[in-house]
Amino acid sequence: MSYFIDRRSNARHKSAVNRQRFLKRYQKHIKRAVEESVNRRSITDMERGEKVSIPGRDISEPVFRHGKGGRRTVVSPGNREFAEGDRMRRPHGGGGGGGSGEGSASNQGEGVDEFAFTLSRDEFLSFIFDGLELPHLERKQIADMAESRPVRAGLSRQGVPARMNIVRSMREAQARRIAMRAPIRRALCDAQKALEEEERKDPVLRHPGRLRELRDEIERLERRLEAVPFIDTYDLRYNHLTDQPQPSNKAVMFCVMDVSGSMTQNHKDIAKRFFLLLYLFLERDYERVELVFIRHHTSAREVDEEAFFYSRETGGTIVSSALHLLDEIIEARYPPAQWNLYVAQASDGDNWDDDSIQCRQILSDALMPRLQYYAYVEITPHAHQALWEEYTRVQDRYPERFAMRQIVQAGDIYPVFRELFKSRQSGQEAHS
Repeated sequence: MSYFIDRRSNARHKSAVNRQRFLKRYQKHIKRAVEESVNRRSITDMERGEKVSIPGRDISEPVFRHGKGGRRTVVSPGNREFAEGDRMRRPHGGGGGGGSGEGSASNQGEGVDEFAFTLSRDEFLSFIFDGLELPHLERKQIADMAESRPVRAGLSRQGVPARMNIVRSMREAQARRIAMRAPIRRALCDAQKALEEEERKDPVLRHPGRLRELRDEIERLERRLEAVPFIDTYDLRYNHLTDQPQPSNKAVMFCVMDVSGSMTQNHKDIAKRFFLLLYLFLERDYERVELVFIRHHTSAREVDEEAFFYSRETGGTIVSSALHLLDEIIEARYPPAQWNLYVAQASDGDNWDDDSIQCRQILSDALMPRLQYYAYVEITPHAHQALWEEYTRVQDRYPERFAMRQIVQAGDIYPVFRELFKSRQSGQEAHS
């Protein structure tokens, strides 16, 4: 019989294994609660955990019960008042109106309280980003193989005890003992044979000095055999590790947000919440993904994370300025042969006169041939404008790598986000 002992450290009165089983069993209810929580949260508290309630009727467990008929005896421990066959009085306070609960009394109905528990931050984010991935992530040529991992490179005579190869060390020790003791054993065997021959001689012919010499030689050889050490520092072998350069899937995500005057405060808040979801998703699941933040009105500029989410700068609308800056950054820092390039853009669709045509030309001719994926989100409750129409022509030309979605209200953010970055079923496995 085998016993498996789980020695993982858990918080007091909690079990990590049972908690994971519970989360998996009620995944449907938890996902619905997480989706509702994402839609109602503000941009400042997207990372905290969440309190989830599950109706009591949905957490019933299967139990074994006695069937009807037959006789059975029940022993209730701690019972000092009643004996078998006694009748118990009905408890006081029944009949309605006598309880201490809140609300008005009723003479009908029954139910079970909801079961509430709290998701941790990691569990909450895990449910948010379950089943999401960066589309079309490919292995690129790496000019500078900066990333490496230790690999086995044979054995070494020097190393740390943690890397000692026990089997090879014992094999070397055994080979050394055989090599060192073999000539001693041969000499010992010869000395024993000579002693036996001398002892078989007639007592008159025996030479006492020769006998004494042979016995001393045998004793000396036996001491030499015992002196051969079982293992020596010369025998020790260590696993030798060397750093092998590894190609990695380097990727960069460009976050482009319209902050022009046509974007109301509600539109900007929706855009920021969308980009914050994207930011948390990339930071959590993709360690090698860099983020580039671009804000634009009549002109575009690259900013840091703080300025991207909290700057109050505004102005007119020229979307092509952001695309030109995007193209310049790619040319200067992110060669397509070495990087997977992704772009996420949020705008209300409003643009200056014929600038939308220029945006289409930049995307079709300069950007899309080098990009892995382009996600455009238009935040507007009204009819689409010229920018959407021009982007539609880009999507017709690159249907697999250009995606467009509309967000009307805050409740659309999470469904749109999941639709844009849902896991693609393809013949080639995506490497993250």
